[in-house]
Amino acid sequence: LLGDAGHMLQDSAAIGLSLAALLIAQRAPTPGQTFGYHRVEIVAAGINGILLFAVSGVIINSALLRLASPAPVDLGIMLPVACTGLAANIIAAAALHGHDDLNVRSAFWHVIGDTLSSVAVIAAGTWIAFTGQTIVDPLAGIFIASVIFCSAFSLLRESLGVFLQFAPRSLDTGTIVQDILAVPGVRGIHNVHAWSLCSNIPVFDAHIYCTATDAPAVESVKKAIKDLLERRGIRESTLEFECRECADRAVYRCLKD
Repeated sequence: LLGDAGHMLQDSAAIGLSLAALLIAQRAPTPGQTFGYHRVEIVAAGINGILLFAVSGVIINSALLRLASPAPVDLGIMLPVACTGLAANIIAAAALHGHDDLNVRSAFWHVIGDTLSSVAVIAAGTWIAFTGQTIVDPLAGIFIASVIFCSAFSLLRESLGVFLQFAPRSLDTGTIVQDILAVPGVRGIHNVHAWSLCSNIPVFDAHIYCTATDAPAVESVKKAIKDLLERRGIRESTLEFECRECADRAVYRCLKD
């Protein structure tokens, strides 16, 4: 119960951090912050991931101490408190479930960890009531910590991917490039960059080698590519059109056969 209570106290702070990040991210861009504050969400998700690692470490340490020195368990306190915590966590998980926002998902996984904690405490208390074997108490704690550790790893991997401007996992950059090459008037594409401003705002930048030379024709090609990107869920894009390939040493270069 002490481990579960400490975990829930930390989660209250984590959810407060997530809420503050969401509110800050709604601020409009300024001349000094042209991207706005969307990445505050990723900072909060990363901090939450680190806190989850810390919580799992504390729980495992406590469980190992209990394994080394078993202690009596007061079921009169353990089971009612765990049942109350379970009800609260189920309500919170239902409210947070189904969001794509990485920050909200980090808060959701905190709550899932709490829910599993409460279930494990109830299961351990029931087992102790029937068998008297208190060893299940620290074993349940180790199980809880393992689940929390896995969710923390996933959160940190995703938030780090956004910071390092990796291509979003939901986008197939190679397929998008081939679709753009299939647009009439496109001869080649290079300097391709697919990245994320935050968890739900993918961005696409590229140089387009175009056979069209007059402005209306180029505009028609541009609209076709923009429509293609929007169908892929990309509403933020920067396209530079060229009537001959520039001399940039492009990392990504693809010409139509």
